[in-house]
Amino acid sequence: METLIENSAEILLLLFLVITFLQSGIDKILDWKGNVSWLTDHFSKSPMKGIVPGMLVTVLLAEGLAGLLCLIGLYQIIFDGGGNMALYGAIASCISLLMLLFGQRMAKDYEGAKTIVIYFIPAVFLVFLLQS
Repeated sequence: METLIENSAEILLLLFLVITFLQSGIDKILDWKGNVSWLTDHFSKSPMKGIVPGMLVTVLLAEGLAGLLCLIGLYQIIFDGGGNMALYGAIASCISLLMLLFGQRMAKDYEGAKTIVIYFIPAVFLVFLLQS
């Protein structure tokens, strides 16, 4: 119980990122055609218009890796007292979010880019906490 209290901020932030990225990845897999269709339209006026399926695979892999590393890190913190995987997961989460931010900016979807920042702040904060 002491571990949960001492690491409560890290645990809560890891749970946030696990939920965010694993749900996003699962959604991309379950609704692949819908995601490709929406993103093809979203990027239709950008230099990225011809590479949407490849971008989606890349983002799916990055998000899946981030979510799994955060999940393993969560386990490590709670049961093993370590946190290396949690740090790697937090960094992978930040990289995934930067990829998404880049895409939103390229599509000139500035409102969508603002939304990514809302996720980026707690992810960077988690990196800070885990480095301390």
